[in-house]
Amino acid sequence: MALEFVGIDPETTGGGSPTVWVEEGTADLILQGEEADRLLKAQVGETEWVTGHDTGIPPHETVIRIPARMVPILREACDVAERRAGLR
Repeated sequence: MALEFVGIDPETTGGGSPTVWVEEGTADLILQGEEADRLLKAQVGETEWVTGHDTGIPPHETVIRIPARMVPILREACDVAERRAGLR
């Protein structure tokens, strides 16, 4: 799996940092971020966000938090993914 690096938290100090890549073959966004705390996971998992859709967080998924200051990096990643997927 080849990844295209898009950006890292501009306020990173060297430890684990929120980071965004685009997977070259699928154009999927790959995100590294702080794992959500128990309360946020409960809110996400216990709310029926879409009528009739299962609640809960499946074992193969997780909830992460990406800082708002990374919105420009996420926009850039979406642009990269759209180009790679041939959507524009």
